[in-house]
Amino acid sequence: MSSENKCLALRLQGPLQSWGFDSQYNRRNTGLMPTKSALAGMCCAALGFGRGSDEEETFLARFAALRMMAIAIPRVVEHHYPHAARETTLSVRRLQDYHTVQNTRKADGGTKDCHITHRQYLTDASFGVIIEGSAVLLEQIANALADPKWGLWLGRKTCIPSAPILAGLRDSRGEALKLLIGEEPLKAFTRQEDAESFAEGRDSLPDQPVSFASDRRMFTPRRVRISQGTS
Repeated sequence: MSSENKCLALRLQGPLQSWGFDSQYNRRNTGLMPTKSALAGMCCAALGFGRGSDEEETFLARFAALRMMAIAIPRVVEHHYPHAARETTLSVRRLQDYHTVQNTRKADGGTKDCHITHRQYLTDASFGVIIEGSAVLLEQIANALADPKWGLWLGRKTCIPSAPILAGLRDSRGEALKLLIGEEPLKAFTRQEDAESFAEGRDSLPDQPVSFASDRRMFTPRRVRISQGTS
């Protein structure tokens, strides 16, 4: 890897996570992998960049050049019994929660007293994320995540991280992966990563953020490929 590039390793772990990319209005679904747009928003929060600000616009343009890989890491818990201990892998499930939202805006410009929404979350999920690219930009992000200006969430404000998000900044992908999966082979884990070309991808997501401004949220397509783990 070029000395101008580095790899940032992140841990995304918590009882609830939500990674939306294809839903709006009263039904908010979640994908099974963290989105690049959510990671960009998390970085903007850590850096203290306001929605729609000039700082945000410049940052998102630079962030688009970074490559991202998300890795699903099974959560294993140990149960202790009188004569033995047993490990169990937690199953990741989708949870749908019922919300009511007050004072929402209607199409005619008025407001609605109470609006029903349905929102999905992932339960007991754990992910590792590798972001690769400009060393200068990743060092700025790493410093901000270590001492964030605003709160950091796993997709929504209700999704509080249960472990520090910043795992470390390393010179190579291999070194960054060790922070997340130890000596386990990468092929054992299900993962989603940026495709280098359209032909190498398997799906296109509206997941490359251009603006988070409340009145003009904009995203461009992100081409990804998914590899199923062998274990």
